[in-house]
Amino acid sequence: MKALMTLTSLLFSVALLLVGHGMQLTLLPLRAAAMGHSDLQIALGGSAYFLGFIAGCLLVPRLIARAGHIRSFAVLSSAMTSVILVIGLSESWWIWAALRFGIGFLICGLYSIIESWLNDQATEDNRGQVLSVYTFLVLLSMAVGQQLVNASPVTGSTPFMVLAAIIALSTIPVSMTRNLAPAPLESTRTRIRLLLSRSPLAVTGALLSGAVTGAFWTLGAVFARRSMDSLADTTLFMSAAIIGGALFQYPFGWLSDRVGRENIMLLLVSLSAISSACVAMAPSSELLFAAIIFFGASTMPLYSMSLATAADNSLRHEFVEVGTTVLLLNALGAVLAPVALGQLMSIGEPSWLFWGCSGLSVLAAVVVLSQRGRKMIVDNVVPFSAAATDMAPTSFDLDPRAPEDAQGDLTPTEEVPSLLDDIDIQAEETAASDQDLNPGELRSQDGPAPDHEEPLPSTSSGSTLPSGQKTPDPS
Repeated sequence: MKALMTLTSLLFSVALLLVGHGMQLTLLPLRAAAMGHSDLQIALGGSAYFLGFIAGCLLVPRLIARAGHIRSFAVLSSAMTSVILVIGLSESWWIWAALRFGIGFLICGLYSIIESWLNDQATEDNRGQVLSVYTFLVLLSMAVGQQLVNASPVTGSTPFMVLAAIIALSTIPVSMTRNLAPAPLESTRTRIRLLLSRSPLAVTGALLSGAVTGAFWTLGAVFARRSMDSLADTTLFMSAAIIGGALFQYPFGWLSDRVGRENIMLLLVSLSAISSACVAMAPSSELLFAAIIFFGASTMPLYSMSLATAADNSLRHEFVEVGTTVLLLNALGAVLAPVALGQLMSIGEPSWLFWGCSGLSVLAAVVVLSQRGRKMIVDNVVPFSAAATDMAPTSFDLDPRAPEDAQGDLTPTEEVPSLLDDIDIQAEETAASDQDLNPGELRSQDGPAPDHEEPLPSTSSGSTLPSGQKTPDPS
């Protein structure tokens, strides 16, 4: 508990950011549908969002290394606030698609900053606890964000103003934190070929997870609005799926630790096919709510199970790279599937969205069955850890399955002393010892005093070290 108290400001920023993020995931498709955009156009906008997320995973670490964590967070949150306000003023689909790409890029950057900060403050003893709290906070905040869509009609400007205000407020706790920023991020490589050779099952699960949940986040609210009576029912529909996923993460993970990841992966993809069909066939609102909870419970743990399967079949020092690959494959599935399923909705009925998800799940079940009994290189089967797809690659450094050198320290980050620091310390110690001795003592120790004293190496701005290296300007 003491460890979490030191992270309060960061977690509060996460909560505000994720409330706003959850709100925009439902608000934007509903607003696009109200403006007359076709289902295919809405799907392409969702694909643009996930494509921006992929770009953020690859490019954001360079921005953070250049500007630092606090300034990068302020820049990205300010940019996202502006994008939200602009998207609320525009009705052009082309502008929407471009801005949704920007939102994906920006939200990935904001995730990266928060997660690297949490990782820097976590220790070996509390990394699992911090990751669990963070995952729970992600899902809870996104569920709360759904209900804020009910603030006013989606055709007005009020929801966008509320959303922009929430994103802007998330900057305050980070900006006021007393914890020092961690070291700059390093870009993480992706190793699709390695993951495919070690665990094809993880590749299948990651792609299906992205395809089904990506389609849900892109078009689920549109389906619910056409199938239910009110906007409030629509937001409850979206929240119910998140709650179902949150409640069943650990039960499925607990089972997989005991009966094997392969068996639970087959169970999940089978249940995904069944639950998607149940949503498509639900004859009433009450049964639709029950079906969507079932859908969330069977589809949202797929990502965590894929990550656990990949971790079991990889060496520990490979976990961050393999985990990043799983995340990007998940995002790739989320880019591709909504386009196909959006086209199905355009030429058919809203229920075809979930029939499509059911068909993809059946296909994945066939692939999983074909891989049963395949021998894998298993380094060490580690306990299951919950995870959400709404995280950046930096979350893998926080994961207890990551190598030990990825750990941080709960105390504020301190810089490693440099050559300049050593010179300053030596100069201070020499000056202090000189003050404690009188001239006679100095002569008795060092012999006759020279005609002039050699100055100590200067560390002022622009001075030169004995090696010829110029010291940096402190400003």
